[in-house]
Amino acid sequence: MNRTMTVGLGMLVVGAALGAAAVQTLYAQAKPPAFQIVEVTVNDQDGYSKEFLPAIAKVHQEVGGKFLARGGKTVSFQGAPPAPRIVLIQYDNMEKLQAALGSAAMKSALAVGNKYATQRIYGVEGLAP
Repeated sequence: MNRTMTVGLGMLVVGAALGAAAVQTLYAQAKPPAFQIVEVTVNDQDGYSKEFLPAIAKVHQEVGGKFLARGGKTVSFQGAPPAPRIVLIQYDNMEKLQAALGSAAMKSALAVGNKYATQRIYGVEGLAP
């Protein structure tokens, strides 16, 4: 082969490899968001409002949670009715949600909340962007 063809073929191979690496990197970065869902039955509204709500709002702000729904009207369309209070919080991804729930600040705030309410907390992975 002549020199021009060899250089051109080499550039094509290198370009394809770099392109494949870039696609893999972008694909790996596109983690789906995660949602924390909390079903709450409040047993002591005064304590819940005064002690727990300010503490948990601060913690979610510190760990990167974004409230999407916080105790608004809920309607059951099929099956058992939901808990009286539903909270929906968005995180960048499931790893960040798990890290937030494992943090000392979150555990401390949830311990306060458990004095005033019964809570069921779980996470759901959303769709990738």
